Amino acid sequence: MQTQPQVSFDDLPVDESVRAAVLDHVSQLERLSDRITGCHVVIAQPHRHHREGRLYSVRVDLVVPGGEIVVNRDHHLDHAHEDVYVAVRDAFLAARRRLEDHARRMRGAEKSHVPRAHGRIAQLFPLQGYGFIETPDGREIYFHRNAISDHDFHIVDIGSPVYFSEEEGDDGPQALAVQLVHPHRHVLHEGASPEGEAP
Repeated sequence: MQTQPQVSFDDLPVDESVRAAVLDHVSQLERLSDRITGCHVVIAQPHRHHREGRLYSVRVDLVVPGGEIVVNRDHHLDHAHEDVYVAVRDAFLAARRRLEDHARRMRGAEKSHVPRAHGRIAQLFPLQGYGFIETPDGREIYFHRNAISDHDFHIVDIGSPVYFSEEEGDDGPQALAVQLVHPHRHVLHEGASPEGEAP
């Protein structure tokens, strides 16, 4: 892995034994695939105010070539997740399946050379690091900033045409390998003027 795995506790006290369990699961994923370049795990209790139990949610973000794998396990009706270790285990089992699926798709794409889809940027949230691509048939596809180069993410704007690959995520379709159609054309924000010209 190019960067050290990150483990965050969202509004919870840091628990080193839980952190160690998470890092052990990360190591198991790394043994499965040597293409993971980054990992961020967030542990939270979003339903702490509910009287029927304090259930843990676990989000796993894996950065892989061509995009990002996101698993967000928040089963507010699964009382087994009152045990943080069970919640962590289930999240990483899901991440393992997604990683295996991603590896199969990447191998299939390399073999078939399927042409990429095209669309345009419909929504962009630079501070949060994500956006949505509108396809020619009117669908909106989520993309994370890790699916696009840093250079392109800084100059992309609403309406920018892009190429991308698509995969099914936990919350619906998401775009991978997003690339600007015209990466050298800076799109001016509405109301902006070219340098040297009066508005």
